[in-house]
Amino acid sequence: MTTGTEPAVEIIDLAETPLRELNSRLHAAADEVDQAPRRWRVHNPGGRHAIAVGLDAPFEVDVDGHVGYYCAGMNQQAAVRVHGNCGVGVAENIMSGSVTVDGNASQSAAATGRGGLVVIRGDASSRCGISMKGVDIVVRGSVGHMSAFMAQKGRLLVCGDAGDALGDSIYEARLYVSGAVAGLGADCIEKELRDEHRAEVGELLDQAGIDDVDPAAFRRYGSARELYNFKVDHAGDF
Repeated sequence: MTTGTEPAVEIIDLAETPLRELNSRLHAAADEVDQAPRRWRVHNPGGRHAIAVGLDAPFEVDVDGHVGYYCAGMNQQAAVRVHGNCGVGVAENIMSGSVTVDGNASQSAAATGRGGLVVIRGDASSRCGISMKGVDIVVRGSVGHMSAFMAQKGRLLVCGDAGDALGDSIYEARLYVSGAVAGLGADCIEKELRDEHRAEVGELLDQAGIDDVDPAAFRRYGSARELYNFKVDHAGDF
C-alpha cells in the first residue's frame, strides 16, 4: 500500500494469488465500499480470463499486463484499465463506469453493453460493439468486420478504419468513422454529419482523452429504418 497523503492502493499479484480470490475480494469490498480501498492494482495477469468481472462499486482497478477473455465483464461504476492487450469480450455487458484498454482488443469488445464508456487505444477485432444497447465505445485505431452488428443504442466512434458489414441490421445506435469503411451491412447507410454530430464526436474524444483527432474528419452512419417492418412483397425471400 502507499503511504502519506496518497490514497491507499490494494495490490494483488496473480503470480501468488489465485484469480478467484482476487474477484472474491473485489466483490466483498463492494459490499463494504465505505471501508474498502478505492484503488486496486493487479500485477502479473498473465492472460488470465475473467479478471475484475462483475464489479459494482466506484473502484479504480489497474491491470498491469495482458488479459484473456471477458475482462471487466458486467462492470458497474468501476474504472478498469488494462495496461496491455485483451482477449474476447472485454467489458461485455458493461452497465456503467469505464473500461480502458491501452493495447488491442480481440473480438466482441463491449458486446451487449448497456451503458458506460469503453476506450480501446489500439485496434479492435471483429464484432466490436455487437448488440450494443447504450454503451459508448471509442476506438483509437481500427475495427474489424461486423462491428456494431444489431447495435440498438449507444455510440461507436472509430478513429481509424472499419471492416466489412459495418452496422449490419443496426437499430438506433450512432456510428462515427474517420477512416475508410470496407462495406456497410444491411440497412446501414451514411448520414449527414451536422454541427450537433461534430459536437458529439468532440465530446466522445474528450471523454476518451484523445486530443489529436479532428471531430470534423468523421463520417456518420446509422439505420435506414428499412428493416423495422415486415413487407409482404419480400416474403418469398425468406
